[in-house]
Amino acid sequence: VDIAHARDDSGRLFLAEQAGRIHVFPGTPDASRTGIFLDIHARVRSYASGGHNEEGLLAIAFHPDYPTNGQFFIWYTASSPLRNVLSRFRVSADDPDRADPGSETVLLESPKPFGNHNGSTLVFGPDGYLYFSIGDGGSAGDPYGNAQNLSKLLGKIHRIDLNRQENGRAYAIPPDNPFVGRSGACGEIWAYGLRNVWRMSFDRQTGELWAGDVGQDRWEEIDLITKGGNYGWNIREGFHEFRGRSREGLIEPVTEYGRPDGASVTGGYVYRGNRLPNLRGAYVYADYVTGRFWALRYRDRQVTMQKEVLRQPKNIISFAEDPDAELLITADDGKLYRLEEVPVGP
Repeated sequence: VDIAHARDDSGRLFLAEQAGRIHVFPGTPDASRTGIFLDIHARVRSYASGGHNEEGLLAIAFHPDYPTNGQFFIWYTASSPLRNVLSRFRVSADDPDRADPGSETVLLESPKPFGNHNGSTLVFGPDGYLYFSIGDGGSAGDPYGNAQNLSKLLGKIHRIDLNRQENGRAYAIPPDNPFVGRSGACGEIWAYGLRNVWRMSFDRQTGELWAGDVGQDRWEEIDLITKGGNYGWNIREGFHEFRGRSREGLIEPVTEYGRPDGASVTGGYVYRGNRLPNLRGAYVYADYVTGRFWALRYRDRQVTMQKEVLRQPKNIISFAEDPDAELLITADDGKLYRLEEVPVGP
């Protein structure tokens, strides 16, 4: 469900399986086998252990200073009570290809009422802070209004400082977060009004934060996330009314698509690699259900290009970048893929 690299010169890739294992292997197409970097399946609530098919180990990220501190972070669902968990682990002291399963420090837990809509993505920003998304709590239509409620972590993107601790937390809240000091608001919140962001990423060149937000019944959307922004759920779905008409104070998507083009967006990356010169600078994303890929270009708050670049039948779970900014893609057939440009006739 997710791929990351260790921010070192090893060339290794780390692949998170939903059931609760992380594999490590050389980041080359001819890699013949993987090793188990971490196995915490006994702690993870997933479909394999009787949970919802959206639950499990869902995201992994390595600290910017991983080569010196050995820290990495994961996001998973757990039982009794039903909750999302953000945890820190450390690599083993004597084996760089093994994590220490006893090193877990739980940084944050977010109770959730239903099994679905867990997000999440863990990504370090250019500022060194960790950004992470949480879904609205599940069911359908956000029945408890979590996404618009600033006192709840659900339905938001958050930003925290993992290099400091304060006020009894295992992390600190950056003082310039938009809702710090507001009565009743969670200081961790960076942006809100989101249904279930499934993958977000920073543009390596501009520092902009892009997100794919999974829709309800009709519309999938791509958002450009800004500090303190309200993205409208559950007042709006995409550009359209859901449980309200007002657009006042709401940030509209960069783009949207509806049925039958797809039914569950998988957010991607602004491509900054070299293998695909015609896509350089374009945001590439896909749909989990239909397997269609699109690329868009965005400038001066306008979409200047948007087109389908691939149509294929596999369910697309996640995008990732390798150390050279080349795109990697996971599908639900247990294989990893890269895109390849093909000649187009006149």
